[in-house]
Amino acid sequence: MSGGDDDLGGWALPAFRPEESLQTLQRELRALGLAERGGRFERRGLAIARAMVDGASIRAARVKKPSRNSPEWLDKTLKNGSDVRSFVADLKKQLAAWSDDHD
Repeated sequence: MSGGDDDLGGWALPAFRPEESLQTLQRELRALGLAERGGRFERRGLAIARAMVDGASIRAARVKKPSRNSPEWLDKTLKNGSDVRSFVADLKKQLAAWSDDHD
């Protein structure tokens, strides 16, 4: 093998498509048992998460703790597929913790 610019094999990440990734994220949130209402995803009538395309990224948020009053949102900008997967994994862990606390 010769050295040079091809040492990484010429791999490039696919372009992030926020609209497609938002659809994937919405499917993942529904798969976690959340119901979509008015741009928010809820469990048992409590807002849990929200997500929307914001230019070349997705603006997502999850609640710090489920609340019937005004929930406190933890915002996150998702700029690639890894960010989307990380957001879903974090939310899945948080949902499990909340279930343990409240069930």
